[in-house]
Amino acid sequence: MQKMARTVLPFKLAATEESMTAPSGLVLLGEFAQGAGLHRWLEREMPKPGSGHAYTATEHVLPLILMLAGGGRSLEDLRMVHGDSALRRLLHLDRLPSSDAAGDWLRRAGESKGLAGLDRVNQRVVERRLRKFGRTAHTLDIDATQIIAEKRSTEWTYKGERGYMPMVDHLAEAGVVIHDDFRAGNVAPASANLDFVKACEARLPKGHRLAAIRADSASYQADLFNYCEETGRTFAIGGRLDAPTLVAIAAIPESAWTRYADCAVAETVHSREATHKAFRLIVVRPRHQADLLEEERPRYHVIASNQTGSTADVLIWYRQRGEHSENGIKELKIGFGMERMPCGQESANAAFFRIGVIAHNLFVLLKHSALGEGWQRHRIATVRWRLFQVPGRLIRHAGVWVLKVAATFAEDFANIRARGYATLHELAP
Repeated sequence: MQKMARTVLPFKLAATEESMTAPSGLVLLGEFAQGAGLHRWLEREMPKPGSGHAYTATEHVLPLILMLAGGGRSLEDLRMVHGDSALRRLLHLDRLPSSDAAGDWLRRAGESKGLAGLDRVNQRVVERRLRKFGRTAHTLDIDATQIIAEKRSTEWTYKGERGYMPMVDHLAEAGVVIHDDFRAGNVAPASANLDFVKACEARLPKGHRLAAIRADSASYQADLFNYCEETGRTFAIGGRLDAPTLVAIAAIPESAWTRYADCAVAETVHSREATHKAFRLIVVRPRHQADLLEEERPRYHVIASNQTGSTADVLIWYRQRGEHSENGIKELKIGFGMERMPCGQESANAAFFRIGVIAHNLFVLLKHSALGEGWQRHRIATVRWRLFQVPGRLIRHAGVWVLKVAATFAEDFANIRARGYATLHELAP
């Protein structure tokens, strides 16, 4: 006699042969990506497979994008896309590489022209976003971020951990990553910042320009200041408390400080030995309770800028980079799984990171093109929970595949598809 399983709640489980998908909302992203031109861009920009039987770039990249948007964190999570017959049928994913094959392809892509090809694909996504956005003058937010990776091939970062230190540049108003530079952990964030800014500008579509640059103290460099002055760009860059800066701060009279609840703010004019022109130095003196700790604390934060306007306006504008750059990197790392790398080779991880950037930018394009009002402020985690993870059932009716979702979601799905189609038709070259 078969013993009945003990359970907490009174329901039973049964298997079904019906074609079902747990993340049916990913169909919306996959369809939108195809309509935007992702398949065509990958075919055009990526190296061709060496064999007629090898997987194409699209067959490698699209499953990775779906996996990352759906919440996957490692190459092993590609198995969830493999096992989702409904999702594969709707998106025409007839052939999918295994996790091992995906890792091998990332290594080849990172070591060959594939990394540059992925860069050009990302430029296409950014161009679509900027065409929809309608703005031609942009604020560039520069930042480096540490990715911890306990692999023998990685280098020690300045924070004392093994890993990587990629540079990530956001176009603040559009919310997209214009460029990334996947660097070894021992490469200083201050390395080659001006070259990186120029690389970002070179990736803008024709008719677009960088109007302003914001960055932390790693970019406190005379050549970057001079470049901004010579090319008419506004900048606000975190400063360093070196000896000349401290002397300049000490010369500020006490009457010049404006006091707020949590800090006092003042400004002076400053220059560096190699700068061609003096700049504004915004000085922030945080308010501390002196009796909390006995050890000496840094008393000031400084911002170098050539922006016009009040001291408070410059400070507020500079601090907005926290929303656009720092939170944008957090979205990329936590939301799209870029906080860990899957491979032992830096070049392979560089390709994986760039695919993560493309997934992020496609999501931004989808969010602002098809999801409608109220969705723009949401991060990927919220959209994943409220839209991508809606379950669906795939049936065949009158010779057409039909994706059935709960009645409470059906209208939203239909509206998203309609808005996406209309936007893509509008943006078509």
